Amino acid sequence: MSIDITMPALSPTMEEGNLAKWLVKEGDTVSAGDVIAEIETDKATMEVEAVDEGVVAKLLVAEGTEGVKVNAVIAVLAEEGEDTSTVEAGTKPVADQASAPKEDAPASPAMSAAQAPATPSAPKSAPSGDRVFATPLARRIAEQNGVDLSTVTGSGPHGRIVKADVEGKSGSPVQIASASASSQNAATAAPVGMSDEAVLSLFEEGNFEKKPHDGMRKVIAERLTESAQTVPVYFVTMNCELDALLALRAQMNSAAPKDADDKPAYKISVNDFIVKAMALALQQVPMANVSWTSTDRIYHSKSDVGVAVAVEDGLFTPIVRDAQSKTLSTISAEVKDMAGRARNRKLAPQEYQGGCTAVSNLGMFGVKEFTSIINPPHASIVSIGAGTKQPVVNKDGALAVATVMAATFAFDHRCIDGALGAELAAAFKQLIENPMSMLV
Repeated sequence: MSIDITMPALSPTMEEGNLAKWLVKEGDTVSAGDVIAEIETDKATMEVEAVDEGVVAKLLVAEGTEGVKVNAVIAVLAEEGEDTSTVEAGTKPVADQASAPKEDAPASPAMSAAQAPATPSAPKSAPSGDRVFATPLARRIAEQNGVDLSTVTGSGPHGRIVKADVEGKSGSPVQIASASASSQNAATAAPVGMSDEAVLSLFEEGNFEKKPHDGMRKVIAERLTESAQTVPVYFVTMNCELDALLALRAQMNSAAPKDADDKPAYKISVNDFIVKAMALALQQVPMANVSWTSTDRIYHSKSDVGVAVAVEDGLFTPIVRDAQSKTLSTISAEVKDMAGRARNRKLAPQEYQGGCTAVSNLGMFGVKEFTSIINPPHASIVSIGAGTKQPVVNKDGALAVATVMAATFAFDHRCIDGALGAELAAAFKQLIENPMSMLV
């Protein structure tokens, strides 16, 4: 019974690849795990391994062929002893939409077969005997759910067992879906082209422990991976002098009313000023107060600013709604309340979903400068470094010492162009260096 070899997905977003080189020829005998071809993606050249043993009956795609669709049949294996001259590709489409091979690439003897659509074949029952034909995913799910594959009838090409067959046999779709999602998440986290087992084999046994991903870690991984892969980002850094802000902060905190226990009603932080400055800057540059969808740009009338809060093994970004209209003391109280509840996993979804921008501050750790990943639907985020004493040249041309903070903005170039991003960063800098304007 023939076995189709298909173009693999070597990354979560891969839709097609280039077949750079065959490492086998027709008539060769291969075993599961043997490297049979090299595939080029836009990021790297990866090796493709055989998932079954057999004899290479046909190479359906020539070396150098570009644009081969994921899951298109690229070769066919025959069982040992099977007549290779009678082997046909299964029901998956042959890579007939791929572009022609490069001029200097050798042609495949079976190129004419690759250019014609494969003849569909009806599902057949799995053959009798000890060997069971199943996809790698179906085998993995069956093992995780205790399903005996010899009792499963395959609905795939030539009776091969696929995921849906195992799912129907186990009667545990939720469990199987969970296992499948876990495998996909692991594939996202692991180096492209390496299985979980291959990654673990790189480390010395007994010198590590495995901690399964919880729901928060999965969501963080999925959303930030999606952002990093789909959002075209550029960065703008502004150095802001903090001395006037620090002086005003000290004055405001010393003037805070106190309760019967002599505790101040508020204690404003530098980060509270930063949240307020970002909110007001978006009001001054409304074209940057935007979110992107596939059909529209959404312009916001209010400035809803997220504040990154580190929690145990995770991250929340609670949103200060309508931050441009709130006082610094109100912003301070809200951030303290939401940060405390975030660390205890007590935030309601509406308190951390949405927003139009965010602030991430690692200055308290002594970090001088860094960049952050945008979390859609936000179109921007500002990364705040530590305020440090630095020599500066003042307006009179004299050398002086000032407390300087680096603010690095990340912008979604789909909706905030370079000049617009620079305009927002300049408005933020002006507010930070003239903090009294935030009290008006």
